[in-house]
Amino acid sequence: MTDCGDTGRTALIVIDMLNTYEHEDAEVLVLSVREALAGIGALLERARRARAPVVYVNDNFGRWRSHHGEILEAALAGRYCDLVEPIAPDEDALFVVKARHSVFYETPLAYLLGQLGVQRVVLCGQVTEQCVLYSALDAHIRHLDVVVALDAVAHIDAGLAEAALRMMERNMAAELRPSGEITFTGAPSN
Repeated sequence: MTDCGDTGRTALIVIDMLNTYEHEDAEVLVLSVREALAGIGALLERARRARAPVVYVNDNFGRWRSHHGEILEAALAGRYCDLVEPIAPDEDALFVVKARHSVFYETPLAYLLGQLGVQRVVLCGQVTEQCVLYSALDAHIRHLDVVVALDAVAHIDAGLAEAALRMMERNMAAELRPSGEITFTGAPSN
């Protein structure tokens, strides 16, 4: 197993999984999300057990007065609530709202990770060739180690997703691993 905590604390970043799937590419994306759910669930369980930070970073869908509870409620009330229920945040999860593709773009995520002593991030969620790719790049330029859980990311276009994964590995030094090979370090010992 890959120990993602060799150089510092590891955080699991769950990208855009609280989703109502009310967009143009939803039908295609839903098929890939169904395949990624087991991997995301396994990562959540392992991170929670290790007491590692779990941060949900999610679009607000243009609802600028919304907060994480409202975003979760809307997703659970949507047509594809079965894709949200198994991976819903628990009471210990942290939450960051984003407006663009990267989880870092104009969000407090970098500051939060610094405060938590995080050196390595494990990315899972959607969409591989969009938000996951841009988030991996932004993590890399912030000198964070990046791991992408191969069986815990969903795509719209399989060819673009494969190219994005190759770019993350080659250009951003991202580790590409199945979720079963990823372990977490939790709270630093004093």
